[in-house]
Amino acid sequence: MVRREGNSSRLKRFSVLPGFAVTLGYTLAYLSLVVLIPLSAIGAKTLTLGWEAFWSAVSTPRVVASYRLSFGASLLAAGINVVFGLVLAWVLVRYRFPGKGLVDALVDLPFALPTAVAGIALATIYSANGPIGEFLQPLGIEVAYTPKGVLLALVFIGLPFVVRTVQPVLADLERDVEEAAAGLGASRWQTFRRVILPHIAPAILTGFAMAFARAVGEYGSVIFIAGNVPMVSEIAPLMIITKLEQYDYAGATAVASVMLVISFILLLIINALQGWMQRRRGAGG
Repeated sequence: MVRREGNSSRLKRFSVLPGFAVTLGYTLAYLSLVVLIPLSAIGAKTLTLGWEAFWSAVSTPRVVASYRLSFGASLLAAGINVVFGLVLAWVLVRYRFPGKGLVDALVDLPFALPTAVAGIALATIYSANGPIGEFLQPLGIEVAYTPKGVLLALVFIGLPFVVRTVQPVLADLERDVEEAAAGLGASRWQTFRRVILPHIAPAILTGFAMAFARAVGEYGSVIFIAGNVPMVSEIAPLMIITKLEQYDYAGATAVASVMLVISFILLLIINALQGWMQRRRGAGG
């Protein structure tokens, strides 16, 4: 009997992977090589600049305009993707229709498509002579080579993050809960706001954060459709590339460090909000 209990205890302690100390060591080593050391190099190179040189590099009107476009367009694109990504995920989960498998596969196309190809395709389609742009041109709507083109490209590359984050959560939500709410007299809007939305809100915030993070650093698909007009359609990653081409490595890392800090603060706020919503949901449940 004692031996059996010992075997049971040993089976409980058994794990396919090595122990905590080994796995934690591998995790920290991998994280350091891939993330921490490169980011530390950016900070170290930026510190070679004095405060005046650093401020001069990151506060010129051209650089500030690129920050405004990159972060503003990224936030707006992520918000647009939340709305339409939720609708698309809902359709894929709740309905059956011909070609559903094809639509589901097309959602992942921005993942597989090279970003340069996406940028060239969008610029061709939405240019003044393109199949869509020629209809927008008489209406006075210019998309290609304007900030609208930047927004379009960021929406294109960020949509899959929202869809693939929300889709499995919607699939796990039982329809019996909605039917019970309807049976109690709740309207469709009340059912969505009080039953469905609290369940999928953390996933929506996660998709928003991933789409935003992807959009902030996007370069390949944007560079071909933006037009790269100074003070109008230049994105911050382009400013970094421009400084690197001018062998201004310290200036490039200064611009990159500002982007890093702003992105980290925004993602920290989003993650804190997501954690608060999960705790609130757990307390309410």
